[in-house]
Amino acid sequence: MAPQHETPWKPTRQQLAAAAGRSIPDIIAPKLMVVFCGINPGLYSAAVQHHFARPGNRFWPALFAAGFTPRLLRPFEERGLLSLGYGITNVVARATARADELGGDEMIAGGKSLVRKINRFQPRVLALLGVGAYRVAFAQPKAQVGRQEQRIGQTRLWVLPNPSGLNAHYQSDALKQVFAKLRREVERA
Repeated sequence: MAPQHETPWKPTRQQLAAAAGRSIPDIIAPKLMVVFCGINPGLYSAAVQHHFARPGNRFWPALFAAGFTPRLLRPFEERGLLSLGYGITNVVARATARADELGGDEMIAGGKSLVRKINRFQPRVLALLGVGAYRVAFAQPKAQVGRQEQRIGQTRLWVLPNPSGLNAHYQSDALKQVFAKLRREVERA
């Protein structure tokens, strides 16, 4: 059996290269408690067609550690989030090797598209995973991690740290604490 954090197969270099520009289907339904929103899919995730699939990404461990899931889910079990009241989408659908390959115009257009999607599905909370992405996509240059004053209709906005293993600003314990703060607020609402 594969370790809990891995996908059932590892893409080859050719499959990773071919994944550039691809998208991953959203995991979304109307009236969810939280829709988690990544910046955009990485090549690994696009190749295997599962969100936050790259080994070393801390999204799935953070969800579990914060109490969102009853056990550590693997990326290919992502559809199980729907029955728990959670979903996943991205600001920009296009897969890249690094999020910094996205231009500001693309992030702003992605933010507008995300607003339309959130108005359609009306989750209780939209949790954007990356303060820099939120600042650009929503024209909020001074935003910080945490609950935001801005809303999309009745949907509250939260900014969480990017769970990529490359984000040295938030180690696993700090990431867990911020995710847990959101979970506690969602449970109180």
